[in-house]
Amino acid sequence: MTVHFIGAGPGAADLLTLRGRDLIAASKVCLYAGSLIPEGVLAHCPPGARIVNTASLSLDEIIAEIAAAHAAGQDVARLHSGDLSVWSAMGEQLRRLRDLGIPYDVTPGVPSFAAAAAALGAELTLPGQAQSVVLTRTSGRATAMPETENLAAFAATGAVLAIHLSVHVLDKVIADLTPHYGADCPVAVIWRASWPDQRIVRATLGTLQTAVGAEMERTALILVGRTLAAEGFGESRLYAGDYDRRYRPVGTHPRFPDTGA
Repeated sequence: MTVHFIGAGPGAADLLTLRGRDLIAASKVCLYAGSLIPEGVLAHCPPGARIVNTASLSLDEIIAEIAAAHAAGQDVARLHSGDLSVWSAMGEQLRRLRDLGIPYDVTPGVPSFAAAAAALGAELTLPGQAQSVVLTRTSGRATAMPETENLAAFAATGAVLAIHLSVHVLDKVIADLTPHYGADCPVAVIWRASWPDQRIVRATLGTLQTAVGAEMERTALILVGRTLAAEGFGESRLYAGDYDRRYRPVGTHPRFPDTGA
């Protein structure tokens, strides 16, 4: 018996990994995170599976469901939205399972920031513009931010920011970022990236508050950075014709000579 923690992706049912799909199909019990998991993902559960929405359950109750499945020798598919490495509350569950001696594994999923960037048709890291993406959020009732992790500190780096769970404090986000990026910095707010009802607002820090208006639903991602609207960036050296690389040796004395292999 194994508990399979599965990143179910950002929303579109077909952004589930093949591994995740197969593990769901082989598990007699499925615990899923409420409205964030689309029905199309649950459709992979086998006939007769016990399917439990954990939205109304406490951590103790979730672990009790897993322990019951463990006692019955039934594999569990534990579904969380996006990828499990950030803001999934997986860590506290794994700690409980280790204490109980219940085996588990983890299958990654497509994160929401990647789905949002795809919806924009944007590469977030561009030569000469930005080479870092910071995944962050603002403080909430459930989890406070450490003092050293704040929007102004991240903005000072000039990196692209992917700000989660913060559209409800949009005025604070704008106030914290504008001194560092400038009012003309491109911004995009993406609601429910990859879902059928996905919505996108493109603006600048100076126009964002008006552009968003009353659309303050919590399931939104804010992307901020010059690469969101950059056109005058340089091309990478990776595909340059004169760039000597292992799979495309250049010159009479290439760094990686072709061995004929």
